[in-house]
Amino acid sequence: MNKIVGTVGFAMAMAFATPAALSQTPPDVLVVGQIAEPKSLDPAAVTAVNDFRILMNVYDGLVRYQDGALEVEPSLAKSWAISGDGLTYTFELREGVTFHDGTPFDAKAVEFNFDRMLDENHPYHDTGPFPLSFFFSAIKDVEAVDADTVKFTLNAPYAPFLSNLAYPTGLIVSPEAVKKHDKDFGRSPSGTGPFKFAEWESNAKVVVTRNDDYWDGASKLQAIVFRPITDANTRVAEMLSGGIDMMVEIPPDSVAQFDGNGFALHEQAGPHVWFLILNAKEGPFADKRVRQAVNYAIDKKTLVENVLQGTAEIAAGPTPPAFAWAYNDGLQPYPYDPEKAMSLINEAGHDGAELTFYVTEGGSGMLDPVPMGAAIQADLAKVGLKVKIETYEWNTFLGKVNPGLEGKADMAEMAWMTNDPDTLPYLALRTGAWPDKKGFNSGYYSNPEVDKLLEAARKSTDQDERAKLYRKMQEIVHDDAPWAFIANWKQNAATGDHVKGFKLQPSFFLLLKDVTKG
Repeated sequence: MNKIVGTVGFAMAMAFATPAALSQTPPDVLVVGQIAEPKSLDPAAVTAVNDFRILMNVYDGLVRYQDGALEVEPSLAKSWAISGDGLTYTFELREGVTFHDGTPFDAKAVEFNFDRMLDENHPYHDTGPFPLSFFFSAIKDVEAVDADTVKFTLNAPYAPFLSNLAYPTGLIVSPEAVKKHDKDFGRSPSGTGPFKFAEWESNAKVVVTRNDDYWDGASKLQAIVFRPITDANTRVAEMLSGGIDMMVEIPPDSVAQFDGNGFALHEQAGPHVWFLILNAKEGPFADKRVRQAVNYAIDKKTLVENVLQGTAEIAAGPTPPAFAWAYNDGLQPYPYDPEKAMSLINEAGHDGAELTFYVTEGGSGMLDPVPMGAAIQADLAKVGLKVKIETYEWNTFLGKVNPGLEGKADMAEMAWMTNDPDTLPYLALRTGAWPDKKGFNSGYYSNPEVDKLLEAARKSTDQDERAKLYRKMQEIVHDDAPWAFIANWKQNAATGDHVKGFKLQPSFFLLLKDVTKG
């Protein structure tokens, strides 16, 4: 048995047997309390930030976000050039980089990755039902010019292209590992990142070990163990007892426990929206008045102050204020007005309507979803709507919501953490993003004007023009109310004082290469 994996395995077996008695995690092994079991470790198939937190330590992209920002810098590509018409991006690649399986990283590997993602006839195209290949729909062709040069040709100018390359969907995987493992690649990943995949024990742990030959310098950690601990209170107990070194998404009523007393509390604002998807295709929410009524009926101030205990702000629309340049600060959140809500419901003829509401036990950025769901259910009962809650584990929840709510539910919780103001509305509000088109518009919202604005904004290379288009889109969506706009979260995490060199990123990723344990 590999010495590192064996040590980790033995120590983690002790932790699972007696977590409260474990006084210290293994030396030079960082143990992270995750919010859910990962669905896959294949970047082409993953959609949840929970999984991204692992991927960003195993893989690299051509570019990456700068430390503490959402601006891009070189990674596997050491430089790039953009043609005057914005249609061609040429990348010069780092030489001498190898994948964890020992095969070379080169332009052909990049070409394979994007062909696999975008070509439905590619032999290894089976990357899951909802891959985020939407990020790269503007790509017309990818060409390996030579071993160290790769050229992307786009079908139209696409402003978010570089930013999307830094997103996990743009991470580069080993072609030979894909060919070897085929549909099981997501359980046997191979990248070029600072840590190599070692082990995945379902519902227990994912272990990654140090890549001693990492092109950007080896980590001082021997390994990282990602433990899925779906119950927030159990995560807190494990953190307090020393069973884990770090936890993400601290429940609001536990935040104060980690501000000192042997722990460090980390907070970082980022582009996050917590909302309710409303089924605009059928049932009561096919009527805009009822969708608006829900926005008036929910006491978001109480949710933010009492349930979330000040860890978020009330959302005014689909674009988070973290995108300051594109945010429409003229929009105000729907005020809490149950009388207005009841008036709209009665006017639409849906007084006493029975609604099915999908709630998750926990998932990426979902912000105390069960208490939030119960509070929303109570608010809607006050205006005459009878809400039945169905609660699911995160991956089961996604399997029900992503294919669309038609014929199943009237509303569902959801949260997105994004890298560009294009991302969330383009993937979840366009008519072309309905589930049957492999998009994430699970409520089937459709407005041709919104479609036009989003298409124009992603093609403009003038940021001021893009901003105007996004602000207009926000006005229309705010009025159409395809979602109930709830909150913008300030992400958080806790570490033990023995953990050094960690900070949260506005991207919501966990970047752990430079972390040490004292």
